[in-house]
Amino acid sequence: MNTYHPPSGLLRGLDLLIDADWTPAQARAVIELLDDLRERIWAHYERVLFEHYRQDHLTQAELPFDDPSF
Repeated sequence: MNTYHPPSGLLRGLDLLIDADWTPAQARAVIELLDDLRERIWAHYERVLFEHYRQDHLTQAELPFDDPSF
C-alpha cells in the first residue's frame, strides 16, 4: 500500500474517510465546493498569502547557500 503524503506535510492526524462509491456528479460537486472555498480564501487573504509565499520561497532559495556541505 502506498503512503499518501498530503501537501500540508502533516504525517499524523485524524483520518478522513471518503466514500468510494460516489457518483461522478457527487465527486464533481465536492471538487467544485473545494475550488470555491479556495477562491474565497485567496480573495480574502491574497495580500498576506502572497507575502507569506514570497518569504517562504526566499527562505527556501537561501537554504543551499547556508548549508556548509555545499
